[in-house]
Amino acid sequence: MKKNIGPMLALYPTPAVVVGAEVDGKANWLLVAHVGIIGHDRIMLSMHKAHYTNQGVKAAGRLSVNIVEENMLGRADYVGSVSGAKTDKSGVFAYHAGEAGTPVIDDSRLVIECEVVDNYETDAFDNFICRIVNTYAEESILNDKGKPDYNKLKPVLFEMPGYTYLRTGGEISKCLQPGRGYGPNV
Repeated sequence: MKKNIGPMLALYPTPAVVVGAEVDGKANWLLVAHVGIIGHDRIMLSMHKAHYTNQGVKAAGRLSVNIVEENMLGRADYVGSVSGAKTDKSGVFAYHAGEAGTPVIDDSRLVIECEVVDNYETDAFDNFICRIVNTYAEESILNDKGKPDYNKLKPVLFEMPGYTYLRTGGEISKCLQPGRGYGPNV
């Protein structure tokens, strides 16, 4: 028997990412875990309206999404803990400008540059709808087809109810493989 626990957001864990944006002429970083896929060429980043980074995203209309791995976690957690309005976070990560002009973290082995195409505002959140313009991946994390291999890239996951970071696990099986014994008659 399942217990009704109320209207709780229970779609976690999600990948932890650091959003990079230029704010007032400087790179600024923000840890974000409210990330969603809304198509093969679009993602959504939900960021509380109080965040300083939102100003830069709105002004420039672009941002970078830097996938966090364990070697970056301390710095990523830090940029999610302090406000760019009070602390200069531009030096926390070594970075360069991507082809679309966003700050791209050198240590992030998978980075997506995006153009903001819309902002769906709710009471407390800016929900930036973003078109993917460029994706940068270190060759060491690509499979033989040139796609990111998440057995090589180990993104940190964020779990909301407990406010914890999790490690990614191993592969269970390939998708879309009918006849492998998982059907309704098994």
